[in-house]
Amino acid sequence: MSHHGGVATVLVVEDEKDIREVLRRYLERAGHAVLTTGSGAEALRILRGPGVDVLLLDLGLPDVDGVEILREVRRSGRLPVLVLTARSDVEDRIRGLELGADDYVTKPFSPREVTLRVQAVLHRSEHGPDEGDSTCYGGGRLLIDEPRHEATLDGTRLDLTPTEWGILLALAASPGRVYSRYELVNRVRGYEFAGYERTIDSHVKNLRRKLGVPDLVETVVGVGYRLGWARDR
Repeated sequence: MSHHGGVATVLVVEDEKDIREVLRRYLERAGHAVLTTGSGAEALRILRGPGVDVLLLDLGLPDVDGVEILREVRRSGRLPVLVLTARSDVEDRIRGLELGADDYVTKPFSPREVTLRVQAVLHRSEHGPDEGDSTCYGGGRLLIDEPRHEATLDGTRLDLTPTEWGILLALAASPGRVYSRYELVNRVRGYEFAGYERTIDSHVKNLRRKLGVPDLVETVVGVGYRLGWARDR
């Protein structure tokens, strides 16, 4: 079952059976098809085939490090990933975000909250914050095609995660306007997430690395970020 009309196929990779079953019930109640496994090796086998729309990934798996699974997912495509972790240290969470995770939840968590976050990340992946016409910036160097969910820089298509795409769209909505970290969290996530302000810098860092243009996303020290290129007339 592929993503259509808000329904998605969700792969839950979690070594604790009780957690897997609770998440499966909540996600199925929300209308999603759910695959579950407690094995990292089995997860990799499933992910190498078609049909998974979003991944819920426990980093603390017994056979394969969840970080290695995340690396492989990011090498092979733009599948949305929500990390489940018992690792409370913020550096571990930042590491996951730097590797391309779109969101994270620290155990213990509410299964209802996880379900809502799955729906939010799917919405960002398919639509971004808003729909609109293709727009050019910087004399035609940057092209953002929202309906097609594509961005190109100097003719090269950018391979962005849903969160990176959301940040770019938010900044591009008002070039030159400074967005605080708090504003970006709420525009990109669609809900308030305590503590996420401290880690959105990781997503901006990844976005900048993929853009490869220092002045495109600018830091305003002590305030936030802005798009440094003007929208073409």
